[in-house]
Amino acid sequence: MVEKKGEKLGSILEPKIEPFVPRKGYDPRELRSWAKRTGFVSTFSGETERSVSGRRKLNERRNNNGNEGFGERSDLEKGILEKNESISPTIEIDPILGRTRKGGPEIEPVWNDGINGNENGSTNKNGPGFGANGPVMEQKTGDGDSGEEKVLICILMEMIQVMGMALVAKMICGLKDNPGYEASVAISHLRYITYNATESFKQRQILLPASNSSYLRISSIVPRNAVIFYGLQHYLSLAGSLIFIPLIVVPAMGGTDKDTATVISTMLLLSGVTTILHTYFGTRLPLVQGSSFVYLAPALAIMNSREFRNLTEHRFRHIMRELQGAIIVGSMFQCIMGFSGLMSLFLRFINPVVVAPTVAAMGFAFFSYGFPQAGACVEISLPEILLVLVFTLVPLSVVIIWAYAFFLTAGGAYNYKGCSPDIPSSNILIDACRKHAYTMKHCRTDVSNAMRTAAWVRIPYPLQWGIPIFRLRTSIIMIFVSLVASVESVGTYHTASMRINAKAPTPGIVSRGIGLEGFCSVLAGLWGSGTGSTTLTENMHTIDITKVASRKVVEVGAVFLILFSFIGKVGAILASIPQALAAAVLCFMWALVVALGLSTLQYTQTASFRNITIVGVSLFLGLSIPAYIQQYLPESSLILPSYLIPYSAASDGPVNTGLDFAINALLSLNMVVTLLIAFLLDNTVPGSKQERGVYIWSNAEDITTDPSSLSDYNLPSKVSRCFRWAKCLGVR
Repeated sequence: MVEKKGEKLGSILEPKIEPFVPRKGYDPRELRSWAKRTGFVSTFSGETERSVSGRRKLNERRNNNGNEGFGERSDLEKGILEKNESISPTIEIDPILGRTRKGGPEIEPVWNDGINGNENGSTNKNGPGFGANGPVMEQKTGDGDSGEEKVLICILMEMIQVMGMALVAKMICGLKDNPGYEASVAISHLRYITYNATESFKQRQILLPASNSSYLRISSIVPRNAVIFYGLQHYLSLAGSLIFIPLIVVPAMGGTDKDTATVISTMLLLSGVTTILHTYFGTRLPLVQGSSFVYLAPALAIMNSREFRNLTEHRFRHIMRELQGAIIVGSMFQCIMGFSGLMSLFLRFINPVVVAPTVAAMGFAFFSYGFPQAGACVEISLPEILLVLVFTLVPLSVVIIWAYAFFLTAGGAYNYKGCSPDIPSSNILIDACRKHAYTMKHCRTDVSNAMRTAAWVRIPYPLQWGIPIFRLRTSIIMIFVSLVASVESVGTYHTASMRINAKAPTPGIVSRGIGLEGFCSVLAGLWGSGTGSTTLTENMHTIDITKVASRKVVEVGAVFLILFSFIGKVGAILASIPQALAAAVLCFMWALVVALGLSTLQYTQTASFRNITIVGVSLFLGLSIPAYIQQYLPESSLILPSYLIPYSAASDGPVNTGLDFAINALLSLNMVVTLLIAFLLDNTVPGSKQERGVYIWSNAEDITTDPSSLSDYNLPSKVSRCFRWAKCLGVR
């Protein structure tokens, strides 16, 4: 649902109730509410005093009397009260809430289709599995006692502990005719999110702060004039992840500016195609697929191996074909693991304590590249980082600083007497120019010739760089990297489903999504993007800042990416971004990955010494062990730039066996070492499920009892008919 212009969001969810008419002579201090008549006592309010001994006596009387009087006197928290028992908590009630009226309406939350609009109109009563169904308030005429209005009492409580896990501040609401009903109400103008306390104790479900009622839901119907705007906005906010990886990879492989433009166009095409495939046949969550930073570090390790250092002719194509073969093999392993249902079994060992340090280590892996590259032009990189933090939208800040760098270049800020930026550093004979070559290459806006060499129209095609090269040592590296990518995606699936108020998918649906990601990475290997395709962790940041979680919006934006990939000049423009500017953006993106990874710990007991120890040890060793491997430098450090030396450990590391290249490379990758340590510790160190914050996925019984609760994950009807046999993939 899209709110109309000028219409406040809160008004959409408010019931239309006629004004109350206050009764004359009413004393607000006199408690005539439902709370007094029923004896409701909030166990979370500090205002209500009830002694422990009194509770014990009450429990004894309950045990003696059984369930007598349950229909007449009920307690929301503890069950039933005696017929003649009256507990009057000392509560100050607002006169408006406390007054009564003859024949007034009763307000009752009815969890209908709400924003998304299920076709069958069924209600979702599965507690935390609130799906995309929004709350709708309905009026119900009640006959009441003595014509009094039945009042909805909402008592705000502070942070509580549910099965040992901290929940955000909630509101507990009770109704006279439904005393056992407990709901979690967002503290925001009657924006309700269904939450059944009994089911929560059973499933240990953690809900995120629910100020997200303004989001466009998965199946929201978006006006045609807005869907294009939302789609472009969604992908522009992800520009840092979609287009900046080739600016690092291609120059390190010895590629030209034209090659960089071609790889960018290829990535745009693959991102659009794989996103559409995922929204139709994967988990169907509105998540953008693209080239992930997961594959960047192993790609740098492979391309800086000893055998590639002395290549001069066709070095880029040879390394790209090597990467293609490794990505295809690793992705096929991920594909088999997902579509065979093995991922469903593996899920029980993947918990937030494993996901958080693993994703954080992905960002930490590039600290040696980030600011050392951006520092070449601090007058460009520092303002860029500042603007990204202020606007949170990467494209806007890039355009502003790019224009600023253009004026610096045109004004002669990077002109040095007798020096030309068009001459390669190896051919510079003047010592004075040699020290300025690095600055000119990274700061000037006119050093790229991509605009002059790129074609106007070019369609990326499979095997455009040649036949892939398959080797065992590089394939082993990518198999482990595909495991890291799967763990990252599992955390993103769960966080995304909670963030957009959808019920968590079943293990079969998660396995289906991982399998499709593997298939999409096979496509990336065939087309030659240099990296695999995964669900971008940065989706969470994008959903937060755009407030858009609509599948249709993501699909429309993906179509635009495909169209842009056919225009060669679009890739050429993006390839012309100064390297210092790109490095500054990547500093923010890598820091964002670290933050998003650590935010996964909100699903655990963050104060637990066990969890703190596991996360700390895995992160420290995940950074320290690769640092030890990387200290084995190549014979001549002048062969590689300083920021690429840490990635040369695969050929120069301490391990000398038949698979020394693969073992040294894996031990030099922060994310792989962190994953192995965190996985081992979390599954061996004793700890309760509540303490570990085990991910809670939906199960088949939820679909049986309420098919509409997981309707957002269902495959299209024609597709599901063909794959009904694949029950392990959540196909119904």
